[in-house]
Amino acid sequence: MIEVNELTKRYGGTPAVNGLTFSVRPGRVTGFLGPNGAGKSTTLRMILGLNTPTSGTVTVAGRPFRDRPRGLRHAGGLLDAADVHGGRSAAAHLSALARSNRVPRARVDEVLAEVGLAGSARRRIGGFSLGMRQRLGIAAALLGDPPVLLFDEPLNGLDPEGVLWVRSLFRRLAGEGRTVFVSSHLMTEMANTADQLIVIGRGELIAAESVTEFAARGTRAGVTVRTPDATAFATTLTAEGASVHPGGGDLLTVTGLDASRIGALAARDGVRLAELTTRTSSLEDAFMELTTDSAEYRAGGIR
Repeated sequence: MIEVNELTKRYGGTPAVNGLTFSVRPGRVTGFLGPNGAGKSTTLRMILGLNTPTSGTVTVAGRPFRDRPRGLRHAGGLLDAADVHGGRSAAAHLSALARSNRVPRARVDEVLAEVGLAGSARRRIGGFSLGMRQRLGIAAALLGDPPVLLFDEPLNGLDPEGVLWVRSLFRRLAGEGRTVFVSSHLMTEMANTADQLIVIGRGELIAAESVTEFAARGTRAGVTVRTPDATAFATTLTAEGASVHPGGGDLLTVTGLDASRIGALAARDGVRLAELTTRTSSLEDAFMELTTDSAEYRAGGIR
C-alpha cells in the first residue's frame, strides 16, 4: 500500500506538488492521471525516495521507501526506460541490481523470459528499441518480486502485442494482491486496465475514485434524438427540465432526461422518432473537462 499525506514539493517558490493526499491500495490497478506538468513524475519520484518532499509524508507498506536497505524487494518502479547504461547488456544490468538487493541471480533469467527478452539477454542495451527498453524496465521493476509496483508511461514504444501483454501483466499482478500504480496519458488503456484513478492537476488532487465514477462526472453523457419534429419537440423537452442542444436538421442532444422518459414524451405527443440513443461520457471526456483549468500547455484550438 502507498500512502501520501499532505505531500508538497517546491522548486524555489514554485510548487510542483501541493498538499497531495491519497492512498493506493493492493489488489487493484490504480491509474495516475494528470495533464503535462501536473506533478505526476515528481510524485512518483518522492514515493521511491528519489526526491525529498518539502513537506508532508509518503510511505510504502508503512515505511518511507528510503528506510528499506533492499528496496527492490519492497517496491519496483519504471520511471524512465532510457535511464540505463547503454554499454551494458540486459543481463549485466539486471545482475547488478540483483546483487545490490540480494536477489538470487536466477531471478534475472526469470524476469527476462517473462518480459520477452530472453533472446536478447547478452545484447547491449544501447542497441535496444524504445519498446525493448520499456520491457527491460519492467523486468527491473519485477526483479525483487515486490508487493508494490510503480510505472510511469510504461506503454511508450510498445507495439499492439506489447500493449496487450502489459495490460494482462498489470491485471495479473493486481490479482496476486500487489499494489499496482500506473501513470499514463493513454485514456483508452486506463479505461481498459485501471480499477481506480488518482487524478491531479497543478500538483493538487482532483479526484480519487473508481474509473466508472470518474467517467460519469463528464457532462457529455446524454441522449441523442433524431426526429422530423425537432423544433417542437425541443420545446417540450425543455419544459420538462431537459437541456437541449440542436445539432442541425433533425438532431437533438438532450441532457437531464433519460431515454425512457424522452420516449414516453414522444409517444404522448405523437412525435416520430428516427433515433433515441443513450450516449455515455467516456473517461477521456471526463478527463478533458475536469482538468481543463489545470492544463499547463494547451493548443490554440482547444478550449
